[in-house]
Amino acid sequence: MASTSTSTSTSKKKNLHSLVVTNLSKLTVTLPSSSSSDLDQLFSPNQSPSPSPSPQVIHSRSHSFVGPSPRFVPPSSSSCFHDVIQESESESEIESKIGVGDFEILRVVGQGAFGKVFQVRKKGDRDDDGIYAMKVMRKDTIIKKNQVDYMKAERDILTKVLHPFIVQLRYSFQTKSKLYLVLDFINGGHLFFHLCRQGIFSEDQARFYAAEIVSAVSHLHKCGIVHRDLKPENILMDADGHVMLTDFGLAKEIDESSRSNSFCGTTEYIAPEILLAKGHNKEADWWSVGILLYEMLTGQPPYTHANRQKLQQRIIKEKVKLPPYLSSEAHSLLKGLLQKEPPRRLGSGPSGGDEIKSHKWFRSINWIKLEARELQPKFMPDVSGKDCTENFDRCWTTMPPHDSPAPTPTAGQHFQGYTYIAPNPWLSSG
Repeated sequence: MASTSTSTSTSKKKNLHSLVVTNLSKLTVTLPSSSSSDLDQLFSPNQSPSPSPSPQVIHSRSHSFVGPSPRFVPPSSSSCFHDVIQESESESEIESKIGVGDFEILRVVGQGAFGKVFQVRKKGDRDDDGIYAMKVMRKDTIIKKNQVDYMKAERDILTKVLHPFIVQLRYSFQTKSKLYLVLDFINGGHLFFHLCRQGIFSEDQARFYAAEIVSAVSHLHKCGIVHRDLKPENILMDADGHVMLTDFGLAKEIDESSRSNSFCGTTEYIAPEILLAKGHNKEADWWSVGILLYEMLTGQPPYTHANRQKLQQRIIKEKVKLPPYLSSEAHSLLKGLLQKEPPRRLGSGPSGGDEIKSHKWFRSINWIKLEARELQPKFMPDVSGKDCTENFDRCWTTMPPHDSPAPTPTAGQHFQGYTYIAPNPWLSSG
């Protein structure tokens, strides 16, 4: 009798699980047809940290912005994607298990166009294990700015990516007035923060960070995802000195053979094909990686100008100037990544990121050990504990830690299916 009951329960769980996964695989998002608008990044606040002393080579930053484009949803059979709902549980069942009341707000660590980012502790967890970053976004502002589909896309992509150098989403949920993303709290500071302090990185230090970034971006591309806003402000450093890619607000799922026509990114890092409205795919990310590497090695991007239009013309027309103090291998890699024609750009071929990994500048990198996090960074950020916020700007951490009320939008159907609880990797084989 007990055996029959167990069999029936198991069958019911499998049926519910199949139904949820099937519904999720049919989820599609159509991006708005509005004109381009600035999209301030919550994990990349407009105000950069102000360390002392700050080298003069660091310049003021442009904002991220995005325009309209259709969105491709890859087939659910892709090996990169894991199931996004715990087995046998429906949306309403999960809603009752996680919410705002499960977290204690400790302090503010960022603020943007749609709300704030808080450091929080999950109630019931041990003090040293339950520290997270909670990104809070106001629905009324998102709807007013016509950014609903981008917020959905960010949450969808975060549920599908698992990589040692990408910040992991742990929970997502909503109230009638707000959306919540709960992610790992990475407290070593933004890469931009450390670049400001040091001025430039040595080739060895830059090689280590670049290798971890290339590894993360290669994984995204294999999953059919283009990040589209790679810059030092969107790369965090953890307490061990490893870099972590974050902020997927402009990321997009694009088929290998398709092109996106969005005008998006941060001007200093935008690829020429985006500026020329030629359509773009993964090659645009490799251009941004080249700009990132150049900035790490020299202290500023190769193309700068206070006037945005003149800056764009420089990116489109001017040949990159490589400093003579860099090694010939660094010159070769930068020339390959900063090819203005996407088909000629390093990483554009069928082997993608593997083509970059095999470049002679990376010959000292053991990629298997790197991706197992077995290579030890030479630089360790000043972190006193998992709840340490010393590497965040005090203009945020001194703010009152309040999740303030927000009006409830009249239309309540924009964010169906938003709730998520990350699978427990230790129990997945049980």
